[in-house]
Amino acid sequence: MALRSVLVRAAEDFRRRCVAQSLTRTFRSPFTTAVVLDDLKYAESHEWVKLEGDYAVVGITHHAQGELGDVVFVDLPEVGRQVSKGESFGVVESVKAASDVYSPISGEIVAVNSELAESPALVNKGPFDEGWIMKVKLKDREEIQSLLDAEKYKQHVEESAH
Repeated sequence: MALRSVLVRAAEDFRRRCVAQSLTRTFRSPFTTAVVLDDLKYAESHEWVKLEGDYAVVGITHHAQGELGDVVFVDLPEVGRQVSKGESFGVVESVKAASDVYSPISGEIVAVNSELAESPALVNKGPFDEGWIMKVKLKDREEIQSLLDAEKYKQHVEESAH
Protein backbone atom coordinates (compact mmCIF):
# COMPACT_ATOMS: atom_id res chain seq x y z
CA MET A 1 0.00 0.00 0.00
CA ALA A 2 2.88 2.38 0.75
CA LEU A 3 4.30 1.89 -2.76
CA ARG A 4 0.94 2.79 -4.29
CA SER A 5 0.77 6.02 -2.29
CA VAL A 6 4.32 6.91 -3.35
CA LEU A 7 3.39 6.29 -6.99
CA VAL A 8 0.20 8.32 -6.65
CA ARG A 9 2.16 11.23 -5.12
CA ALA A 10 4.74 11.02 -7.92
CA ALA A 11 1.97 10.97 -10.53
CA GLU A 12 0.33 13.99 -8.97
CA ASP A 13 3.65 15.86 -8.93
CA PHE A 14 4.21 15.01 -12.60
CA ARG A 15 0.66 16.06 -13.45
CA ARG A 16 1.12 19.41 -11.71
CA ARG A 17 4.33 20.07 -13.65
CA CYS A 18 2.63 19.19 -16.94
CA VAL A 19 -0.44 21.28 -16.19
CA ALA A 20 1.82 24.21 -15.43
CA GLN A 21 3.24 23.76 -18.93
CA SER A 22 -0.26 23.25 -20.43
CA LEU A 23 0.80 19.92 -21.93
CA THR A 24 -1.60 17.50 -20.37
CA ARG A 25 -4.98 16.62 -19.05
CA THR A 26 -5.45 14.08 -16.32
CA PHE A 27 -8.29 11.81 -15.55
CA ARG A 28 -9.32 9.75 -12.59
CA SER A 29 -11.35 6.64 -12.17
CA PRO A 30 -11.84 4.65 -8.98
CA PHE A 31 -9.07 2.35 -10.21
CA THR A 32 -6.37 4.57 -11.67
CA THR A 33 -4.74 7.96 -11.79
CA ALA A 34 -2.90 8.54 -15.02
CA VAL A 35 -1.25 11.31 -16.94
CA VAL A 36 -2.11 11.54 -20.63
CA LEU A 37 -0.35 14.08 -22.84
CA ASP A 38 -2.49 15.67 -25.53
CA ASP A 39 0.26 15.90 -28.16
CA LEU A 40 0.97 12.15 -28.26
CA LYS A 41 -0.71 9.17 -29.90
CA TYR A 42 -1.40 5.96 -28.00
CA ALA A 43 -1.73 2.23 -28.65
CA GLU A 44 -4.33 0.16 -26.82
CA SER A 45 -1.40 -1.90 -25.53
CA HIS A 46 -0.27 1.22 -23.56
CA GLU A 47 2.62 2.54 -25.64
CA TRP A 48 2.87 6.19 -26.69
CA VAL A 49 4.23 7.75 -29.88
CA LYS A 50 5.64 11.23 -30.35
CA LEU A 51 6.15 12.32 -33.95
CA GLU A 52 9.38 14.11 -34.85
CA GLY A 53 9.31 14.59 -38.61
CA ASP A 54 9.83 11.20 -40.29
CA TYR A 55 10.66 9.63 -36.95
CA ALA A 56 8.67 8.52 -33.93
CA VAL A 57 9.80 8.26 -30.33
CA VAL A 58 8.15 5.37 -28.47
CA GLY A 59 7.75 4.54 -24.80
CA ILE A 60 5.25 3.08 -22.38
CA THR A 61 2.47 5.22 -20.93
CA HIS A 62 2.23 6.63 -17.45
CA HIS A 63 -0.65 4.21 -16.83
CA ALA A 64 1.47 1.21 -17.91
CA GLN A 65 4.43 2.10 -15.70
CA GLY A 66 2.04 2.62 -12.80
CA GLU A 67 0.50 -0.79 -13.29
CA LEU A 68 3.92 -2.43 -13.50
CA GLY A 69 5.34 -0.77 -10.40
CA ASP A 70 9.06 -0.20 -9.91
CA VAL A 71 10.80 -1.02 -13.20
CA VAL A 72 14.01 -3.00 -12.63
CA PHE A 73 14.98 -4.01 -16.20
CA VAL A 74 14.27 -2.91 -19.77
CA ASP A 75 15.15 -5.26 -22.63
CA LEU A 76 16.11 -2.82 -25.37
CA PRO A 77 15.76 -3.73 -29.05
CA GLU A 78 18.70 -3.59 -31.47
CA VAL A 79 19.32 -0.49 -33.55
CA GLY A 80 18.78 -1.35 -37.23
CA ARG A 81 16.03 -3.87 -36.50
CA GLN A 82 12.83 -3.59 -38.53
CA VAL A 83 9.66 -3.63 -36.45
CA SER A 84 6.08 -4.04 -37.56
CA LYS A 85 3.06 -2.47 -35.96
CA GLY A 86 1.84 -4.71 -33.13
CA GLU A 87 5.09 -6.69 -32.91
CA SER A 88 6.79 -7.17 -29.54
CA PHE A 89 10.14 -5.38 -29.53
CA GLY A 90 11.19 -5.84 -25.91
CA VAL A 91 10.24 -6.51 -22.33
CA VAL A 92 9.87 -4.24 -19.31
CA GLU A 93 10.35 -6.03 -15.99
CA SER A 94 9.28 -4.71 -12.63
CA VAL A 95 9.22 -5.94 -9.07
CA LYS A 96 5.66 -7.17 -9.79
CA ALA A 97 5.72 -8.50 -13.35
CA ALA A 98 7.32 -8.66 -16.77
CA SER A 99 5.47 -7.27 -19.75
CA ASP A 100 6.09 -7.34 -23.49
CA VAL A 101 6.25 -3.95 -25.18
CA TYR A 102 4.68 -3.68 -28.64
CA SER A 103 5.60 -1.37 -31.46
CA PRO A 104 2.72 0.98 -32.23
CA ILE A 105 4.19 1.71 -35.68
CA SER A 106 6.30 0.02 -38.36
CA GLY A 107 9.80 1.05 -39.35
CA GLU A 108 13.50 0.81 -38.61
CA ILE A 109 14.79 1.33 -35.09
CA VAL A 110 17.37 4.11 -35.38
CA ALA A 111 18.06 4.74 -31.67
CA VAL A 112 17.40 3.25 -28.25
CA ASN A 113 17.58 4.87 -24.84
CA SER A 114 20.76 3.22 -23.61
CA GLU A 115 20.41 5.03 -20.25
CA LEU A 116 17.65 2.53 -19.41
CA ALA A 117 20.23 -0.27 -19.23
CA GLU A 118 21.82 1.38 -16.18
CA SER A 119 18.75 3.21 -14.87
CA PRO A 120 15.54 1.35 -15.77
CA ALA A 121 13.65 3.37 -13.14
CA LEU A 122 13.71 6.29 -15.61
CA VAL A 123 10.60 4.64 -17.07
CA ASN A 124 8.84 5.32 -13.76
CA LYS A 125 10.41 8.71 -13.16
CA GLY A 126 9.58 10.18 -16.57
CA PRO A 127 7.76 7.82 -18.93
CA PHE A 128 7.17 10.61 -21.48
CA ASP A 129 10.63 12.12 -21.50
CA GLU A 130 13.73 10.48 -19.99
CA GLY A 131 12.00 7.06 -19.95
CA TRP A 132 11.52 6.77 -23.73
CA ILE A 133 12.55 3.40 -25.17
CA MET A 134 13.21 3.66 -28.91
CA LYS A 135 13.18 5.96 -31.91
CA VAL A 136 11.84 4.59 -35.22
CA LYS A 137 12.16 5.86 -38.80
CA LEU A 138 8.57 5.58 -40.00
CA LYS A 139 7.81 3.13 -42.77
CA ASP A 140 4.19 4.24 -43.23
CA ARG A 141 3.17 7.55 -41.71
CA GLU A 142 -0.50 6.66 -42.25
CA GLU A 143 -0.25 4.10 -39.41
CA ILE A 144 -0.29 7.01 -36.97
CA GLN A 145 -3.93 7.63 -37.90
CA SER A 146 -4.92 4.25 -36.45
CA LEU A 147 -3.57 5.15 -33.00
CA LEU A 148 -5.66 6.67 -30.23
CA ASP A 149 -5.63 10.37 -29.42
CA ALA A 150 -5.51 11.45 -25.77
CA GLU A 151 -9.30 11.42 -25.25
CA LYS A 152 -9.76 7.96 -26.78
CA TYR A 153 -6.82 6.58 -24.79
CA LYS A 154 -8.35 7.92 -21.56
CA GLN A 155 -11.63 6.18 -22.43
CA HIS A 156 -9.74 2.96 -23.18
CA VAL A 157 -8.00 3.00 -19.79
CA GLU A 158 -11.23 3.78 -17.95
CA GLU A 159 -13.11 0.99 -19.74
CA SER A 160 -10.37 -1.57 -19.16
CA ALA A 161 -10.31 -0.71 -15.42
CA HIS A 162 -13.85 -1.99 -14.96
